[in-house]
Amino acid sequence: MAEQPSGARTGGGDADRRRPAPSRGRRRDRRVYLRRYPVLFALLAATRRWPAVRLGRTLVVHDPDGYLDALLRTPLDRAAAGTVGGTAHRLGTDGLLFDQQGPEHRQARRALTDGLGPAGVARLRPVWTAVLRRRLAPLGAGEPVDLVPVVAELAGATTAALLGVDADPVALAEAARRAAAATAAEQLPGPRPPGRARAARRAVADLAELLGLPPEDAGLAGMLALAAVNTTVSGIPRAVAWCADDRLWDRAGAAGSRDVLVDELLRVTAPSPVLPRVAAGAATVAGCPVRSGDRLLLVARHAAGAHLAGPDCAAPAPARTGRLVFGAGQHSCPGARLARAQLADTLAALAPHQPVVVRARADGHAALPGWARLVVRAGR
Repeated sequence: MAEQPSGARTGGGDADRRRPAPSRGRRRDRRVYLRRYPVLFALLAATRRWPAVRLGRTLVVHDPDGYLDALLRTPLDRAAAGTVGGTAHRLGTDGLLFDQQGPEHRQARRALTDGLGPAGVARLRPVWTAVLRRRLAPLGAGEPVDLVPVVAELAGATTAALLGVDADPVALAEAARRAAAATAAEQLPGPRPPGRARAARRAVADLAELLGLPPEDAGLAGMLALAAVNTTVSGIPRAVAWCADDRLWDRAGAAGSRDVLVDELLRVTAPSPVLPRVAAGAATVAGCPVRSGDRLLLVARHAAGAHLAGPDCAAPAPARTGRLVFGAGQHSCPGARLARAQLADTLAALAPHQPVVVRARADGHAALPGWARLVVRAGR
């Protein structure tokens, strides 16, 4: 049973009772969590009234200050069991996933940040806008479009261009999604069915083979492909569905409000809603003592207030809060600028059609909560 830790603030129950009824966008978006991780979603919903809740050796962190404590002021073991890096070691794919630490990790992040700065995003923009023009053209003829394969191709094409590899965008996206789903399954607690580790190793090896890069470059490339493809395929369709359900197309179509809407949609969809980490030393998180080896479940969507308020262009969340979905400090996502640009251009391309959702099916197998299908048609 969950215990309220010492130092935890109270009063969240009153805030929950004051929260207005969920909008149509929020009700639909909830389906992606209930389909993919129903038990975890229920646990997070039940414990979110406290800044942090200890369950044995696991600390579930909801509070933004505690979230920052964990990311900025707690030594972290990036190769521990139950983390992505630890899974990489167990699968025999060291260096391909997020298992780097120390100088190696800082050097990889620096290279990523340089490639995804303003100049890098400007260089890549023609790649994804070309995909949007071609794949969304049927909306103008009154035909429906499934946004999930559109966004998968967009993500695959952008990733291939960034890495400088000659890989088919659709095949690259599919390989990255399979590898992420397989490795995510390896991180789940409980017994592992026979053959699951072997399937995960095969999926990761297939991605590495498709990239066709030398071993010294494969680690950064594989990390980028997994992160870029899976967060994009999860996040953009969810943001579009929310925009359609809550009739936010006027905001999306106006250059003056689009950037604010983008930040708000990224805040509420939180493409990486939970960050699993393991402490490498003693620290204090949200007033709770943490020991080396303790597991930390950092709930990014709660730290950013995604559960409290929907996207609101008139009263957006402070940037410091809203952007917690991209991490913080040295643990912030180098691809945040790219994510904002891709979502902004997708909304700009869709806004003239004011699409409505005609069919949606949540994905029960993807690494991140998302849609397996999201079919839209022009609303005018």
